[in-house]
Amino acid sequence: MAINLRPTIAEVRLSAVRKNLQKLKKTAAPARVLFVVKANAYGHGAAALARLAEREGLAWGFGVSSVEEGLALRAGGIISPVLVLGSLYPFESFVEAINADLMVTIASLDAARQVIEAARRLGKKAVCHIKLETGMGRIGARKPSVLKIYDELSASGAVAVAGMYTHFSSADTDPRYTAQQLGFFSETAAALRERGAKNLTLHAANSAAAVTVPESRLDMVRCGIAAYGLADGFEPALALKTRVVFIKNVREGAFISYNKSFCADRPLKIATLPVGYADGYLRRFSNRADVLIGGLRCRVLGNVTMDMTMVDVTAVKDAAVGSEAVLLGRQGREEVTAQELAALADTITYEVVTLISGRVPRVYLE
Repeated sequence: MAINLRPTIAEVRLSAVRKNLQKLKKTAAPARVLFVVKANAYGHGAAALARLAEREGLAWGFGVSSVEEGLALRAGGIISPVLVLGSLYPFESFVEAINADLMVTIASLDAARQVIEAARRLGKKAVCHIKLETGMGRIGARKPSVLKIYDELSASGAVAVAGMYTHFSSADTDPRYTAQQLGFFSETAAALRERGAKNLTLHAANSAAAVTVPESRLDMVRCGIAAYGLADGFEPALALKTRVVFIKNVREGAFISYNKSFCADRPLKIATLPVGYADGYLRRFSNRADVLIGGLRCRVLGNVTMDMTMVDVTAVKDAAVGSEAVLLGRQGREEVTAQELAALADTITYEVVTLISGRVPRVYLE
């Protein structure tokens, strides 16, 4: 069992995840919810949250990016459906996926032929969802290729086509483009029905579309960011916390951190925190972000370093070694949000939480 002595942790409130999934499930009904837990559940811990959702019936199944992520869920005891959303390569990945009862994404004729070969080699039927490209420009086949893929898979007898899906590019910013993508999807779904396709699970909506575009919910919605509380109207689940490990007083003119990146303009009290960019606390937060100590906002001073960050605690009367520091989350009446940190780093909330590294223990609170 790993020993964790360093006080830097990511706290995940299971009650918030539960509440968010319940809200998504109610909003999407009768469509099912595929809980997207790729990238270690956006940094929140995939195995623990998948077990919560499976145990309490909060999701129909789970979406992952890779076969490895799916295998990790199976190793963690998850028995619900798991859909690998990424394009599989090398094609030997299909063998591992089929063995573990993972549903795979098929986005090309080559992939269709490889999954057929893998299923026949194993003597076990594969289950897949076909990915339609409607405007994301990432992976997926256009309508003519989708029809050919469906025909080849259906004729093989070795692969069950369980669904078809697409991915919205701009569901939170461009309703017209989203409607256009949904129109392309509906046309292809109709063409598949004309070919005799029955009981396909059709899905297109991500969190934004599931909440704001009712017509996109179809048979299933794929929700990630809202489940973690990082979309409007949902409750954030994750907090990044540590404790002060060193306190010092500096004179006017003293330099702080690498490259003399901060110079004190008056006498200051400085706290050192055992967290840095190796933990996912971005260097872009240098001299810009606030940390909560003693219920007050304390500015980061100088460059964030690999393992440590310095902050100004001059105004915190009782600041001492051992004082709690909240880098993301709430303390007293103050809160540092993922949205705030994302704006400082000119990025998105997804990146803020998924970059919290594996050396930061996840602690789960009810």
